[in-house]
Amino acid sequence: MTSARALLLENIHSDAAWNLKDAGWDVERLDRALGEDELVERLQGVSLLGVRSNTTVTARVLESAPDLLAVGAFCIGTNQIDLVTAAERGVAVFNAPFSNTRSVVELALSEIIALTRRLTVKDRDMHAGRWDKSAVGSHEVRGRRLGIVGYGNIGSQLSVLAEALGMSVLFYDSADKLALGNARRCGTLDELLAESDVVTLHVDGRVSNSSLFGEEQFARMRPGSLFLNLSRGFVVDHTALRAHVESGHVAGAAVDVFPVEPKRAGEEFLSELRGLPNVILTPHVGGSTEEAQQDIGHFVSGKLRDYAADGTTSLSVNLPPVALPRTGGHRLLHLHVNTPGVLATVTSILAEHGINIEGQLLATRGSLGYVVTDVGDTELEALLGDLRAMPETVRLRVLP
Repeated sequence: MTSARALLLENIHSDAAWNLKDAGWDVERLDRALGEDELVERLQGVSLLGVRSNTTVTARVLESAPDLLAVGAFCIGTNQIDLVTAAERGVAVFNAPFSNTRSVVELALSEIIALTRRLTVKDRDMHAGRWDKSAVGSHEVRGRRLGIVGYGNIGSQLSVLAEALGMSVLFYDSADKLALGNARRCGTLDELLAESDVVTLHVDGRVSNSSLFGEEQFARMRPGSLFLNLSRGFVVDHTALRAHVESGHVAGAAVDVFPVEPKRAGEEFLSELRGLPNVILTPHVGGSTEEAQQDIGHFVSGKLRDYAADGTTSLSVNLPPVALPRTGGHRLLHLHVNTPGVLATVTSILAEHGINIEGQLLATRGSLGYVVTDVGDTELEALLGDLRAMPETVRLRVLP
């Protein structure tokens, strides 16, 4: 290992730091995001980097960090990281695809109930000293139709809990997903919009989802329906949303993510959605419960620790998945261009140096291959030179 330094940004849970410190790492924690220039400077001599959604790990950052082994996204999304460049440089990227799903689902359910009962309006009136004990505009969620756009880990869990509250669930997903419970799949997004009393977005951060929901989609929603976005800020046209809330076509909305977000606490939040009635705005806290952040901290730091210590890439979002139990001796981690015959060449080089293989596992993913090989305690200097000289070699690491 070139360095035993780790850098954790954006107030990542302290469990992550303790997990890495217990494994012998020198950990620096910051409570804020870093811009590109500062990140380039801070990463010198750092092997593990932890970020959340507000730190962008660009190609320049990756190319300026020769010691970097892995990046942990302590959240679900990884679109803030240049995954292609990371893979090309042999930098593993891990995220937390499951740890905060329950927190997001619970926030969505609470907002659906609050908007349906118009609790935001009642709360505002009470704080202004106005007593308005009226049922006008307030409804139960039981029997109402919930349209879920994106039926992944969050959308499908929301589907189950919403049904338990008595809602009828529709969903639309570009991929073929199994409907849970009595949920009904819609063939098109337009079909879902025409039938739903509540529309909630739970899509991922792929580029194709940019501007997914705009004027045309809001116009196709049922009059008086509700809208939620707890997915990605760039998927919704907020100008169009404001117009439809002001006209009354959309009766209420809840938004947790925004195209441009402040980098740190205390900075002014600017949005055309501020000041609208029956609109809940939250500062990207869908997954920000103490339980979720603790679980994310433990989970992602564990992935970083295991990759650094054993080369394990299970659940990596950009490298081939390999998990080989240690058999003693040295471990060779060879990331390479995925072309036919690489494994045979590696094995041949080992044989030429009289080195016996005690354990070996290969996996491929797209243009990359990753072979983990355990060998006995032996002199490796000449062998390593030959492996690094292979034209297919992307990165070679040796673990004692």
